Amino acid sequence: MDKNLEKRFWEIDFMRGLAIIMMILFHLLYDLNYFGKYNLNLHSGFWLYFARATATIFILLVGISLTLSFSRAKKMQMAREKLYLKYLKRGLKVFSWGLAITLMTWVFLREGFVVFGVLHLIGFSIILAYPFLKFRFWNLLMGIVFIAFGIYLKNFTFSFPWLMWLGLMPDHFYAVDYFPIFPWFGVILIGVFVGNLAYPDYTRKFNLYELSNSNFSFIRLFCFLGLHSLLIYLIHQPILIALLYLLGIVNIILC
Repeated sequence: MDKNLEKRFWEIDFMRGLAIIMMILFHLLYDLNYFGKYNLNLHSGFWLYFARATATIFILLVGISLTLSFSRAKKMQMAREKLYLKYLKRGLKVFSWGLAITLMTWVFLREGFVVFGVLHLIGFSIILAYPFLKFRFWNLLMGIVFIAFGIYLKNFTFSFPWLMWLGLMPDHFYAVDYFPIFPWFGVILIGVFVGNLAYPDYTRKFNLYELSNSNFSFIRLFCFLGLHSLLIYLIHQPILIALLYLLGIVNIILC
């Protein structure tokens, strides 16, 4: 195999690692607020935009990563049917983890449990995005349309829950994690546009110093986190909650 097809683009892993750090920070604040340690306003102002920026980075990188995978597979001359099956399996795997999150939050939270969260969106989008991966500027246009329509839908509520995954939010709906197709698939499509523009044929079309093996430990750390982002996403909340619980016990003992 061509060694160029085995390389990773360190900046993608780095940005994903940065988003992981941002996510852990926000979820730590959310847990502190949820368990009554602090009274924090996370649903407006700076922290709302911080959370949206974190999600946008993650989801945009999904689109970019799909184009890298697609162009790499084309250079390896992978058959179209085999390639689609690859995306189907990957999408179903991520979506299945989303269903596991649904079950866990339903058991432990009940109110506000996750119906269609970020893993549901990513899993579904990996499958749905396949026909769009060969386009460039059309994805930018369609991405803007998806986002605009999703923003428009937020002005309405509906009396039925069956299409909430699309963005038709039912009356009095609340979930701790909610990423419907409208507008968020639009961010995926814009990521596909960016990926096809910046990394055509699995090559970087801009100059960037190679820092993946640099002496800057924080770059290596961020790249490591980005490389293992799914695992970290799945385990970070149980770890945070367990640490807060243990700290609470220690605080009780010391007081």
